[in-house]
Amino acid sequence: MEMVLDEYKQPYDPLYPVVCMDESPKQLIAEARTPIPVKPGQLARFDYEYSRRGTCIVFIANEPLVGKRMVRITSIRKRHDWARFLEEIAKQ
Repeated sequence: MEMVLDEYKQPYDPLYPVVCMDESPKQLIAEARTPIPVKPGQLARFDYEYSRRGTCIVFIANEPLVGKRMVRITSIRKRHDWARFLEEIAKQ
């Protein structure tokens, strides 16, 4: 871990950019019932019940020394999706 943190301390070199990337699966949910209207001074009330709306995959890459980031969201996660994301990063 210390080696990674030391890499961030290095001055920016456009020939050797530092790029961090990750992916995260997310479940998409929605309210199953309409929330109860509130009166002034009351807290909002929500039901714990929800309905599932599928899943998505969030791909993210950032270049911390420059302050750039890239986010792509896909409905499925296959090998070619990850490869396509790497290609997009390389073109930037």
